[in-house]
Amino acid sequence: MGTSTRALKIGVIGFGPFAHFLAKTMIKQGHLISATSRSDHSGIAGNLGVHFLREMEEFMGLEHDVILICTSIMSLSDVVNSIPFHCLKRPTLFADVLSVKEHPRQILLQEVPEDSDLVCTHPMFGPESGKDGWKDLKFMYERVRVRDEGLCSSFLNIFEQEGCKMLEMSCEEHDRLAAESQFVTHTIGRMLSEMHITNTPIDTKGFEKLVQVKENTENDSFDLYSGLYIHNRFAKQQMKNLESALQRVKESLEARMNKQDGPKCN
Repeated sequence: MGTSTRALKIGVIGFGPFAHFLAKTMIKQGHLISATSRSDHSGIAGNLGVHFLREMEEFMGLEHDVILICTSIMSLSDVVNSIPFHCLKRPTLFADVLSVKEHPRQILLQEVPEDSDLVCTHPMFGPESGKDGWKDLKFMYERVRVRDEGLCSSFLNIFEQEGCKMLEMSCEEHDRLAAESQFVTHTIGRMLSEMHITNTPIDTKGFEKLVQVKENTENDSFDLYSGLYIHNRFAKQQMKNLESALQRVKESLEARMNKQDGPKCN
């Protein structure tokens, strides 16, 4: 990958908190950012130095190098279907930053014009974990359809330049691994939240970590969690694995209890 410092014109579709977070670093690096969103974020956009447009057709008519899709997982299909691709003035690199990868890969391959390139990415961090910088934080990507290697490298270099650990892998491999890690973590956090666990005066270090997992999960929307389950085909099996694991643990305890309480010879 190159180390180009080329200033890019980046358009962002979906200008929520995660897009705000990414835009700050991109602007710091000297890139020019414009954005559009279903909600009016013109105030915070103006404060960041981002050109915000309410009309999607006007936004798509700008000469972007990169269009970055930062929608929620659940709204991706509707948003992409509403994009007026006919307004593009020239081939553009499209990228997404969703927490699942096969789903956006499929939709973008279906909808994005053939002459535009595609890269699917997942920054494995957010506003909280990345608040002090992105050094050594993981950034996954797959070059789905890339002909302009220079442009793609310039985009990926945004993250490499900040010290991210760059992980090139297929979208399928990402989703398989994410179901085993991210989805399981979110599910455990949701379960702990349903149990209303909280700190006690006698917490062990392990329990303190569980409370932190619960609190981190509660900071994320149920919409995100739903997307991790509905749009990652590997998540369904992990849910079954969790259920069967709990059942096996319970059966082991009951077997030990029955053995303990069994008849004793005189």
